[in-house]
Amino acid sequence: MSADHISGNSSVLQQRKQLYGPNAALSYDQPLNIVRGQGCYLYDEAGKEYLDCVNNVTHVGHGNERVTAAIASQLCQVNTNSRYLNGQLTAYCQELTDTLPDSLKVVYLVNSGSEANDLALRIAAAAALAPQSP
Repeated sequence: MSADHISGNSSVLQQRKQLYGPNAALSYDQPLNIVRGQGCYLYDEAGKEYLDCVNNVTHVGHGNERVTAAIASQLCQVNTNSRYLNGQLTAYCQELTDTLPDSLKVVYLVNSGSEANDLALRIAAAAALAPQSP
């Protein structure tokens, strides 16, 4: 690893420590400074290629043209959350639940694993407080 590579990472790491929440963990003793992805690979600032076996995007690939076009199209229409009615949301939920067993007919959509964990804890807490049927 070159001295410029290490000093560049050190600068980014110091800025991150100052500006980004401390509870968001980094991977590896020497964190990777990833600047782009393509297909199933990530690339650092020096152009070194890494096989991405961690991020959820790998099943469609980084920079997937169909996914990028669909996201861009949606962002040009509306970029909001589920606090408002939107027919595309319910259509997607219907399409998704049609693939599930009959006992699974409610959908919660989340942005990340941590958001999913938070939702799971809230659902569990609500279920624990709910009256139990005999």
